[in-house]
Amino acid sequence: MFDVEKIRRDFPILTEKVYGKPLVYFDNGATTQKPKCVLERIMRAYTTENGNIHRGVHYMSEIATERHEAAREIIARFIGASSSQEVIFTRGTTESINLVARTLPDVICQRGDEIVVSEMEHHSNIVPWQLAAERLGLKLKVIPITDGGDLRYDLLDEIITEKTKIVAITMVSNVLGTVNDVRQVIRQAKKVGAKVLVDGAQAIAHIHVDMRALGADFFAFSGHKVYAPNGIGVLWGRKEILEMMPPFMGGGEMIDRVTFEKTTYNKLPFKFEAGTPDYIGSLGLAEAINYLDRIGLDEIKNHENELMNYAVERICSMKGIRRIGSPEKCSGVLSFLVDKAHPYDVGAMLDKLGVAVRTGHHCAEPLMDRFGIPGTIRASFAIYNTKEEVEVFAKGLERIISIIG
Repeated sequence: MFDVEKIRRDFPILTEKVYGKPLVYFDNGATTQKPKCVLERIMRAYTTENGNIHRGVHYMSEIATERHEAAREIIARFIGASSSQEVIFTRGTTESINLVARTLPDVICQRGDEIVVSEMEHHSNIVPWQLAAERLGLKLKVIPITDGGDLRYDLLDEIITEKTKIVAITMVSNVLGTVNDVRQVIRQAKKVGAKVLVDGAQAIAHIHVDMRALGADFFAFSGHKVYAPNGIGVLWGRKEILEMMPPFMGGGEMIDRVTFEKTTYNKLPFKFEAGTPDYIGSLGLAEAINYLDRIGLDEIKNHENELMNYAVERICSMKGIRRIGSPEKCSGVLSFLVDKAHPYDVGAMLDKLGVAVRTGHHCAEPLMDRFGIPGTIRASFAIYNTKEEVEVFAKGLERIISIIG
């Protein structure tokens, strides 16, 4: 049985008060809170296992190395990777995407080739590809969306063509909550021989993923979106593609041998992990994944869907509320506007009532331009949120609407 009250007791921060009121935390799309088991794992690592990994022969280095590589194995199993060699530790989704955008086009693209993204992408899945296009003389194309916030799948064969070499697509929109049918996009990309990167930042804590079934070539996500520490992330990539890509950064660990005349590079995944990795963060990420496994992603999904449906019914029925996007499949994100009010002002007033939401363009300015708005108010839900919190949120909005008329 999914016991949300038991889960809430695992998150110490949820007992905090904001302006004297209980914290209602609905900014999970930006970052999630951390359970005690993750915090305790980090503390244990620093107090009993701390030694720089891979190169030391002393006990602390060896035990830290063992734990770090065990964490890689846990993550590989969680995402259905064929091998832990395909799991590269990064600082997060942004660095993972930049790694691919800075290296892959150099080996598979020629001037005039095309890269495809969608209209709902986060800036971190737009700007790195723009930089690649400028550097190599490539063209960036965009899959548009419907007024409801779904991809225009009917246009895929017009946009993804023989000139397309890379498709970069989000699995779940951080603004609309749209759950994209990425398999359909991947099938079209594979018809023309294009490589596909999936941005899984907003999906990883809510949807079961399996790299062997997905069919993509790369998958990126951040630890802090999945109840793990900040500053740790993952890039999964197909081994044969990673092997043909040049290193992203130079330094220690990513080398095989260095001379002033020539440097040869380490094997996977270390070729892409220059410098001292966040071996404490990797342990925290593995612990967070084990925590989710104990609860069960199916149970989590059911709880969050029920919560989302209740929030949509409760909030969107209010006079003066305009929901932005109404996708066919939505995961844990409700974006809306309040008539006559700037999103920032509504967010600030909700904060005084103890309710944390996100306001602004959410690093998706092209999407805001698509809807002709400056930004939205975004409530994003997680495993520890409750219907009672949605009710606090709703009553707060009713109060704000009455104040602004």
